Amino acid sequence: MAVPASIPTFGTDGVRGRVGAELTASVAEALGRAAAEFLPGSRFVIGSDTRESGPMLQEALSRGLRSAGAEVGDLGVVPTPAVAWVAADESVPAAMISASHNPFHDNGIKLFAAGGLKLRDDLESRIQARYVEVAAELGAPARSGDTPRLADLRFDRGASPEVEGWADAVVASVDRKALAGLTIVVDCANGAAHGVAPEIFRRLGATVTAIGVSPDGTNINDGVGSTAPQTLAAAVLEVGADAGLAFDGDADRLIAVDGAGRVVDGDRVLGLLATDWAATDRLRDNTVVVTVMTNLGFHRAMAEAGIKVISTAVGDRHVLAALDDHHLSLGGEQSGHVICRDLATTGDGILAGVQLLDVVARRGEPLASLAEKLMTTVPQLLRNVTLAARNPDAAAVIAPQVAAVEERFGDDGRVVVRPSGTEPLLRIMVEHIDQATAEAACTELVDHATRLLGPTT
Repeated sequence: MAVPASIPTFGTDGVRGRVGAELTASVAEALGRAAAEFLPGSRFVIGSDTRESGPMLQEALSRGLRSAGAEVGDLGVVPTPAVAWVAADESVPAAMISASHNPFHDNGIKLFAAGGLKLRDDLESRIQARYVEVAAELGAPARSGDTPRLADLRFDRGASPEVEGWADAVVASVDRKALAGLTIVVDCANGAAHGVAPEIFRRLGATVTAIGVSPDGTNINDGVGSTAPQTLAAAVLEVGADAGLAFDGDADRLIAVDGAGRVVDGDRVLGLLATDWAATDRLRDNTVVVTVMTNLGFHRAMAEAGIKVISTAVGDRHVLAALDDHHLSLGGEQSGHVICRDLATTGDGILAGVQLLDVVARRGEPLASLAEKLMTTVPQLLRNVTLAARNPDAAAVIAPQVAAVEERFGDDGRVVVRPSGTEPLLRIMVEHIDQATAEAACTELVDHATRLLGPTT
């Protein structure tokens, strides 16, 4: 069945769109009904972040789930990894209402199968086909007049016992008071982690300054969190902290900052964990899983350390699939999704932060020097080309030009071209050990793509 342009489809991480235009109550209701049909279980749990649209979408999603016979449990405002943990602990399917690092006016719905795992492609395709059918029946997204009710936002509500179980598990992942002596800044993006994250790090002995902990329904990710690490860097320097940790709106990703205010991205976080775990026999099969966007410098550092690397398509669900297919323990993305598979079923920014600081504390060496010694980042350029419409085959159109650039680069660089999973964009990534060479090649490919694929005027 063709999908009407007005109905948001599954992207790299669930269904996402502008609230009131693409993502409405009727869309959420349709998705709930379809999810309940394909994710069977007597109970379905739902969490959300701090967006003002959360209660409206939660109510509609619950209505759809109940219409298909599911009982719904409301976890309230909680991080995505907490929702996944509950789904694993209780063996129930789950949903998280969040648009992750996007602005407040967007929202989304991520689904987890019973056991806390994100959906495989085949199951997601079946749910989407049914969801589109139900959406057509309901006239989605017809209820575009739905407006959030700010009075429904309960940021002060204490964590449910299920969510407290997740927090206890994160704390128990390292030794008692493992972070004693560390002074840190935690940036919660005015999002789902604002209440629980600072307390977790205090329980582990760290001295914590918390920022981004005053959500109002519209300020999520607004100049704070993992997409604005400069705010965290300034706070780290002001406090004189050893390190800083920034989460996104639903806290499933982490970007760190060292004591000098320099960003430690997902590649370096993953590399520090991989080398430490390899040395302590925790890195299963001495292998780490990354995506095609991971910097060439990471690959070189892992090769030097004798650690094997498996690359997947972009998206933490692809990383997770590879981890499970190969029975591995660690994987992640440059953007900050880190999956500690022996400890969690999905990316968990808070858990990753605990594991990272545990390495710092045990090594007795500042994060700045550990991160600097780990790897040399190869210049990487990322450019988006606007397309006339979403086109999953767009990369093939400029494949000859890409092949020519890669032949010139040899082992000194690489190119990754991929269509966006959610927007009419072609994403072009070029790496080369020489910045000027990377820039020239990237401009060349962007020009080709714009001429062949860009919207006509």
